[in-house]
Amino acid sequence: MELSTDAVAVIGFVVLFVLMLLRVPVGMAMGLVGVVGYSYIAGMGPALKLVGQTSMRTVTDYTFGVIPMFMLMGAFVSVSGVSRELFRAANAFIGHLRGGLGVATVLACGGFAAICGSSVATAATFSAVAYPEMRRFGYPQSFATGVIAAGGTLGAMLPPSTVLAVYAILTQQDIGKLFMAGIVPGLLAMTMYVITIVLIVQFRPDWLPAGERKSFGERVNGLKEVWAPLTLFLFVIGGLYGGFFTPTEAGGVGASGAFLLGVLRGKLDRAGIREALLSATRTSAAVFTVLIGALLFGYFLTITQTPQKLTEFLTGLGIGRYGVLALIMVMYLVLGCLMDAMAMIILTVPIIYPVILQLGFDPIWFGIIIVMTVELGLIHPPVGMNVFVIKSVVKDVSFMTIFKGVIPFVITDILRLIILIAFPIIALWLPNRL
Repeated sequence: MELSTDAVAVIGFVVLFVLMLLRVPVGMAMGLVGVVGYSYIAGMGPALKLVGQTSMRTVTDYTFGVIPMFMLMGAFVSVSGVSRELFRAANAFIGHLRGGLGVATVLACGGFAAICGSSVATAATFSAVAYPEMRRFGYPQSFATGVIAAGGTLGAMLPPSTVLAVYAILTQQDIGKLFMAGIVPGLLAMTMYVITIVLIVQFRPDWLPAGERKSFGERVNGLKEVWAPLTLFLFVIGGLYGGFFTPTEAGGVGASGAFLLGVLRGKLDRAGIREALLSATRTSAAVFTVLIGALLFGYFLTITQTPQKLTEFLTGLGIGRYGVLALIMVMYLVLGCLMDAMAMIILTVPIIYPVILQLGFDPIWFGIIIVMTVELGLIHPPVGMNVFVIKSVVKDVSFMTIFKGVIPFVITDILRLIILIAFPIIALWLPNRL
């Protein structure tokens, strides 16, 4: 008995989630389900041809070159020790205030995320850089780990963000506009995190002690250490915003600039260069594996007309477009407990995007909303990817302690999402000026 396309689609989704529960890599699971499902409907010959064409087209597409270039830039910056320099510079100016080390961590996370572009990498890095310093001055474990987990989420919002780049590729939106759209919400996130810390200090003044006051000379030295990476970031983003670079060219310029600055400043030796190249290659290979798998799974969805049927179902619920948006965001929050941000975006956007267009939402604005929701999923209880990353670095702290420290920032993120949904101009003002 031959199955209908609806039945094949349902079986495909069930098999996909079973494979993911069995810890099969998400890219391989999507590719396997996509090819088998497509071959059942269209035949084995067309399915195998699709595998070859999709793989070759993806790895040779000039537009996709933005992903490994920005990852290489982030790897060079990370190996060069920029995270420690950013934290020292921020700490030199505000570390002597109550809660100042927490604010310094948020600012340094924002600066590092703007260059690195990875939430998980930011959280892991500052668990080693900022956590020991906060504990040395008597900051509670819950607050120290909570602020690092929250600060790590800035990695997917501030440009250059690989998550936003992949979203742009999947939806055929302008990468430069999406990067621009992430700047103001990213700065808003940093500002609201700082305000959260200030409120904690006001309500519990003895909970967050003051650090040591740095001399004027130490402050100047701190600024001297960070001028180079900040100049590189402004040059890359400024060139992209001004139309001097395409996104792929901006990635190449950023990677070359990060390499030269690291070598000229004596921060990159041969071992460091090798480590950065291997790290960027591994990460890029993983992303492209997921991307190819998602594209193959997308062809399977297309042939079964799943996106169109989902669009008809959701728009026919009678709950309004914001009700449908709320359902989609809840889905992302749940998936955030189970999957990496990149995998979530690649798996779900081909299915959800037609719904968003049908509802009349701006695709650039929706990209920011979804990335922000995905990042919230990485820190909220009961399971958050960033929390597990911090736990793997800081062995002496419990999951419950980290989640306790994260709760104020989760509330802040929810408030920020409400603000951005109510006022889309916050995300769209800069890209509309391009």
